Amino acid sequence: MTRKELITSLKKIIKPYSQNQEAFKNLSEGTDFINDLKINSANLVDIILDVEDEFGIEIDNESMEKMLSVKSAINIIETKLAES
Repeated sequence: MTRKELITSLKKIIKPYSQNQEAFKNLSEGTDFINDLKINSANLVDIILDVEDEFGIEIDNESMEKMLSVKSAINIIETKLAES
C-alpha cells in the first residue's frame, strides 16, 4: 500500500471527526489531528480504533501516544503492516 493510498484511507476515517473542514480539505502529511483538524482526545481514540479495524493491525499504547499527525499515523500504520 502506497503512502497516497494510506492517506486516502485515513481521510475516510478522519472525516467524521474533523471539526475544521477547511484544514481537512488541505490534509497532508504535515496535518496535526488536534491543532489543525480540532479533533479532541476522545475522538482521537475512535480514530485509532477505526484505523486498527481498517488495516487489521493492533496499535500499542506507546504508538497511540505518538499518533498525533497524519505523518506519524502513516509511519505507525506502515510499521505495523510490515510486522504482520
